[in-house]
Amino acid sequence: MDCICEVVQALVALAALAFIVVVVVAHVTAGMINMKRHEREKCFLTASGQKESFPSLRDPHSVDLSVVVPAYNEELRMPVMMDEAMEYLENRQKNNVSFTYEVIVVDDGSKDKTTEVALGYTRKYGSDKVRVLTLVKNRGKGGAVRMGALSSRGKLILMADADGATKFADLEKVEAGLNDLNSKMSNMAISCGSRAHLEQDSVAQRSLFRTFLMYGFHFLVWFFCVRGIRDTQCGFKLFTREAALQTFPFLHVERWAFDVELLYIAQCFKIPIAEVAVNWTEIEGSKLVPVWSWLQMGRDLVFIRLRYVTGAWKLQTPQKTD
Repeated sequence: MDCICEVVQALVALAALAFIVVVVVAHVTAGMINMKRHEREKCFLTASGQKESFPSLRDPHSVDLSVVVPAYNEELRMPVMMDEAMEYLENRQKNNVSFTYEVIVVDDGSKDKTTEVALGYTRKYGSDKVRVLTLVKNRGKGGAVRMGALSSRGKLILMADADGATKFADLEKVEAGLNDLNSKMSNMAISCGSRAHLEQDSVAQRSLFRTFLMYGFHFLVWFFCVRGIRDTQCGFKLFTREAALQTFPFLHVERWAFDVELLYIAQCFKIPIAEVAVNWTEIEGSKLVPVWSWLQMGRDLVFIRLRYVTGAWKLQTPQKTD
């Protein structure tokens, strides 16, 4: 009996030591994230090849909608999404001449011709409608989305994946969700596209191990960071400019778990969040490696919570735009 007690005490001591080590590592490594913008990332090319400076998210809005498209090695998949998005946006503008928009393609340090493909849309539609932000090096999807949002002009800011997995016309669904929230709390709202209604079909097609990892990730999200949102990872989210200004400048996570930190920040500031079912189709060529990426996300979820709790990362009071 004494031997069992000693083993239990040793395990408790090891667990406590491991927890302390994790807390220390999370705190010490918190400042290692580079949030600065390279000089070459401050400009975009016009249709004629001239350089112009990106605006700031802190400037007043000058278009109705900004669409931020993070893209890493997407020369093959992106044209399908861009053609669909531009057709929708152009038709909407024809039906409502006062509607204005921009699409910001953020090339996340691609090794292929992603930038060249995106610039083809700038030449076709003009740089007032399509702008390309080419990052000097790969930051990760979260870093690319943050850089694009900080360079946007829209009253509303939509993040949309380059693979076109979500039908772009579903923008109207997330807009409706946003408008319902916005009537309750002026100018502060986020509307998230959601695939939660497709979960049962997804489970039926997955292996037992991948299903276990998925539910494990959902539990960690709920336990450490975000509650009340069933699908935090859908890449189709709409922000009011005020909500974007209160979340994106403080975003630290640059890889796959960045959505969770965005929503965690929003919930800390009590920004209303809607979750809206959207049409979604799995597209071949995903950059997410199931097991390894989920392990990275699990680590990031723990670190998000610990870094805010220990004060390594701090939030400031809400900011306002004109």
